[in-house]
Amino acid sequence: MLIAHKIALDPNNVQASYFAKAAGVARFTYNWALAEWMRQYEAHKVDPGQCLPSKGALGRQLNAIKREQFPWMLEVTKNAPQKAISHLDMAFKNFFAGRAHYPRFHKKGVHDSFALTNDQFHVDGCRIHIPKLGWVRMRESLRLAGKIKSATVSRTAQRWYVSLTVDTVDVSHLPKAENQGVVGVDLGVSALATLSTGGSPISGPKPHRALLARQRKLARSLSRKQNGSANRGKAKFKLANLHSRIAAIRSDSLNKLTTDLTRRFHTIGIEDLNVRGMVKNRCLARSILDMGFFEFRRQLRYKAAMRGGQVIVADRFFASSKRCSACGFQLETLSLSIREWTCPTCGSHHNRDVNAAINLEQMAVSSTVSACGEEGSGRGRKNAAKPASAKQEANSKFVQ
Repeated sequence: MLIAHKIALDPNNVQASYFAKAAGVARFTYNWALAEWMRQYEAHKVDPGQCLPSKGALGRQLNAIKREQFPWMLEVTKNAPQKAISHLDMAFKNFFAGRAHYPRFHKKGVHDSFALTNDQFHVDGCRIHIPKLGWVRMRESLRLAGKIKSATVSRTAQRWYVSLTVDTVDVSHLPKAENQGVVGVDLGVSALATLSTGGSPISGPKPHRALLARQRKLARSLSRKQNGSANRGKAKFKLANLHSRIAAIRSDSLNKLTTDLTRRFHTIGIEDLNVRGMVKNRCLARSILDMGFFEFRRQLRYKAAMRGGQVIVADRFFASSKRCSACGFQLETLSLSIREWTCPTCGSHHNRDVNAAINLEQMAVSSTVSACGEEGSGRGRKNAAKPASAKQEANSKFVQ
């Protein structure tokens, strides 16, 4: 299992300049290779006798001309241009497979990074050795055991990080889930998560809303600076640092919540939210994106797998809010403004979010039971006829 550990670096001015130069080499190589790829592809369409562009051909072409035309590439590690061409090749593979858009040219200062293969760097405690640079201090040591496959040095605002990818055979460094039962988690805008086990809803930090006034002030200050001036560069970094802080606050809260859920519960039921469709509502788009629904689901999946648990995702059209968790009656419509409702069949009074969480828990239990099978199922059953299905219960709650 491949796991990445992202660690903050503590470079001096010379090392930070080297990182910026290596990221610039990687960006230039990617853009050069993309332009060559497009030119050679168009030439192939005109003359089918010419070869189609490929990663190997572009690498050989660059090696043949870089000493004369781009001698500054030799000042950094050779992995910077090599891995950039590999990333372009992967981008085209994702495009032809329908997983991504057509590759675009990279801009300076946007996602600056360069990659290293495992034979070009060494990790020793809280430091990493990079070719043509030497040892660079890391803020912490690598917490994963296994074979290191690659490293990616990237910049976020004014801070540099290294992401080390480790091939770990044993992921049991995390203890198994306590198995406190099954839980349903309903995500929302006013409260980040509502659990079916009861208790107060978990309110998210909403970092973008909290720092929105500060962001607007810095954005206005940036817009007033002259293009290309030193003051504009300073203002740009101030705004980038604020965005980095917002992302860090959101990531911290999601990591704490998903770690707590996967530590306590073996089976977790969640919704398959159509976030792309939800953000089309101009009144709720900012609040929805401020919560980080996709990141919550991503973290929940891999952390549950590490602890031996499972995440059951409900169908996108599963009526978690409109369905009565007590009797199963389903409303035809339920507007978003209605936070509480009473079932016309059994008279149960429901909180919208709590009722949705309980329905997700029941869905997770029923999915687990269906996957395990019932008595008499399968080709090798002993009874002449399959016995009738019996009512099953979990956590003393009736499952529909």
